[in-house]
Amino acid sequence: MLDVTTIRNDFPILQREVNGKPLVYLDNAATSQKPKAVIDCIVDYYSRYNANIHRGVHTLSQEATDAYEQARETIREHFNAEKAHEIIFTAGTTQGINLVANGFSKLLKEGDEILVSAMEHHSNIVPWQMLCERTGATLRVIPMNEEGELILDEYEALLSEKTKLVFVNHVSNALGTINPIKEIIEKAHALEAAVLIDGAQACSHIKPDLHALDVDFYVTSAHKMCGPTGVGILYMKEEWGKKLPPYQGGGEMIAEVTFEKTTYADLPHKFEAGTPNIAGGIAFGAAITYLNNIGFEAIEEYETELLTYATEQLQQIEGLKIYGTGKAKTSVISFNIEGIHPYDIGTIVDKLGIAVRTGHHCAQPIMDFYKIPGTVRASFAFYNTKAEVDALVSAVQRAKNMLQ
Repeated sequence: MLDVTTIRNDFPILQREVNGKPLVYLDNAATSQKPKAVIDCIVDYYSRYNANIHRGVHTLSQEATDAYEQARETIREHFNAEKAHEIIFTAGTTQGINLVANGFSKLLKEGDEILVSAMEHHSNIVPWQMLCERTGATLRVIPMNEEGELILDEYEALLSEKTKLVFVNHVSNALGTINPIKEIIEKAHALEAAVLIDGAQACSHIKPDLHALDVDFYVTSAHKMCGPTGVGILYMKEEWGKKLPPYQGGGEMIAEVTFEKTTYADLPHKFEAGTPNIAGGIAFGAAITYLNNIGFEAIEEYETELLTYATEQLQQIEGLKIYGTGKAKTSVISFNIEGIHPYDIGTIVDKLGIAVRTGHHCAQPIMDFYKIPGTVRASFAFYNTKAEVDALVSAVQRAKNMLQ
């Protein structure tokens, strides 16, 4: 059982007011809040041992390097990657996806096929469209049903010897659906297709075992996991790390440079050009340690309880429809009220101190599927409470009464 009162005290921002009301932060799918342990880690780095890494023999550089590489090891252990050099620090999920897409520019040809799901974030659609334009490959879409679940029979029908890459999110940011990625990976590998999983929305709720999944690429962002913005990781199997060319050129990613020829560094540095977000990487490790001290089993159990309670309470509002009703979900509820634009609801509940997301959530194909302009999205974390759910329900009911 979680001691939510004590946990909430770890998050300074949860003590503030918005528009004269206690903050109710229910936009965790956009970004999570940061515990004091993570904030203090960032302050400590800049206050005590700020220095560039991997490049100096002086004490501060050695301390910074050790802390950064220890964070990489903490992340490796958390995700159960086999080797630390398979963990590549990035600026976030989007950069990780683009890094892989850039690498496959050299490996694809006209006639090859790429599969993505119908419930992807734009960052897992646009890079592949750009890749297809460069290579002549064809992008094909795994369809979804009304419940917001992928149709696996259709996925199997799309797979063929032409399939070279499959890209699916672990959890839908717009609907909360948990996709059956183990099955998706196995079916793709049976035809020797590579698989990238977008874990940005999953990793704050689920502790993925990358070794057990046997996935080729897995991307996520620290800021979804109580860590800082501007940093994330790309897990890349060692065999793919050797095949793909560097994404960027610069310092750190080289073994030797002459004006005639440059040779590249080994993993992970081959894909880590330039000075990285050192404080962010170290703080990402601190965030993962914080979450593991709470325990992901406890987090998942508590968030499921919040999701069930919030779903039941919101469904009592007449005219409210929830989008994404699959059997496997994380703590995300996307909804609309008949005849009311989601933006208007979001504006009113904000006046009551409640932060929710409105719009298409960078997932326009999902909104097109349901023939709606967007939704109101309430996304819950382990530091939210049932009292905050009650506040949301009351605010939504009040907005409905005002707008109808």
